[in-house]
Amino acid sequence: MATSAPQTITFAIRGPIARADLPGLWHRVCVLLERSSAGIAFCDVRGVDPDAVAIEALARLQLGARRHCCQVRLRGASPELLGLVTFMGLENVFPE
Repeated sequence: MATSAPQTITFAIRGPIARADLPGLWHRVCVLLERSSAGIAFCDVRGVDPDAVAIEALARLQLGARRHCCQVRLRGASPELLGLVTFMGLENVFPE
């Protein structure tokens, strides 16, 4: 019996991201995930500055996604952003 592929959604976040933006961003994405019942969420991060606040935002989004039985995968990440993810030891948090 064939299993169906998980449902996916795509959303984008843009930078710069301020620390004060984190709760609202987290809430909006959690609402989106709850309404979609997606198993995989592709997050377009083109233009997101590679800084600690962006990494915190992405980590929070992944945590929120996991609470909804979903997984965030990054799209359009710059080499600098991916390097910072790796530097901070979070490369396993964001699967390819």
